Amino acid sequence: MIVLRKIVRTVGLLGAVFFLSACDPNSKPTFGESTGLPSNCRAYVQAAVDAYRNKEYSADETMAAIERNCGVNGNLWAKQ
Repeated sequence: MIVLRKIVRTVGLLGAVFFLSACDPNSKPTFGESTGLPSNCRAYVQAAVDAYRNKEYSADETMAAIERNCGVNGNLWAKQ
C-alpha cells in the first residue's frame, strides 16, 4: 500500500511538472510575425547577448535593456 501511494504521488508530481512546463511562455524563443523582433524574454536575452558580442552595445547598455524588457517590471515578461 505504501509503495502504491509513492507511485501515485510520483506520477502526480511528474504530471504537474509537465503540465506547468507547457504553460511557460519562455520555454522557447518567439518572434513577432510581422517584425521578426523578439517577443518573449528568452528570445530577447539571446538577441541582446548577440548584439553585445557583435560590439553593438556596451555591457551596461545590454544589462539595462535586459532589465527594462525582462526585469521584474519588464514588458516582455510572461507575454504569450
